[in-house]
Amino acid sequence: MPDDLAAWLLRDPVLVAPDLLGAVLTHTSPEGAVSVRLTEVEAYRGHRDSEHPDPGSHSYNGRTPRNEVMWGPPGHLYVYFTYGMHFCANVVCGPAGSSSGCLLRAGEVVEGIDLARSRRPAAKRDADLARGPARLAQALAIGRGDNGAALDGGRFRLEPPSHRGAGVLSGPRVGVAGPGGSADYPWRFWLPGEPSVSAYRPAKPRPRPQA
Repeated sequence: MPDDLAAWLLRDPVLVAPDLLGAVLTHTSPEGAVSVRLTEVEAYRGHRDSEHPDPGSHSYNGRTPRNEVMWGPPGHLYVYFTYGMHFCANVVCGPAGSSSGCLLRAGEVVEGIDLARSRRPAAKRDADLARGPARLAQALAIGRGDNGAALDGGRFRLEPPSHRGAGVLSGPRVGVAGPGGSADYPWRFWLPGEPSVSAYRPAKPRPRPQA
C-alpha cells in the first residue's frame, strides 16, 4: 500500500480486498483511539451497467442517496445502516463512478482494547470484539456521521500490513441473496487460523409479503 492511499485503492475491489487483510484501521475519537487489524473482508463491484456488474452490490440498481458515497473517489468510508439496528463500514475503491468497495467484515483489536470492550460489553472474549461487520463498526464507533469520511490519517487512518503471515482463503460472501451470494462470486477473503473471522452463513430466504 503506497503513501498515496487513494491511488492504491483505485484498483478492482477483488484485487484490493485480499491486500487489505492485515491492514490496520484506526479511528481517533474524543474518547480515544481504537485500532483494528483486518482479518476478513468482502469485495463488491459495480452497478448493472458497469463493465463488471455485481448483483450483490448495493449499487447494482443504480445511484441512490444511500449508496451515493460508493460512486465517489476511492479512499473514503461508505457506512450503511442495516436491519434497523447496525452500521457496517466499507472502503470505497475503484475509479470514481465505478461504485465499488470492500466490506470490512472482521478484525482483531490491536490498540485501545479497553475502550473497545466498553463499546462491546456483550463480547465474551476479545476475539469477538470486532468479529462480524456490525461488531467491527461498534468497536471502532463508526456511525452514520462517518459516511464519506476520508481514510488518509485524519480521524480515520488505514495503514498497510507489516506482516500478513499465512496465505489468504476465499469463498462466497456471507448473507448475500441471489446470484451474488453464489460460488460464482468467491469474493469473501480471510486469514486462516484467525479467531476473529466470522462464521459463514448463507442468505436466509425472506418470506414474500402477502398480496
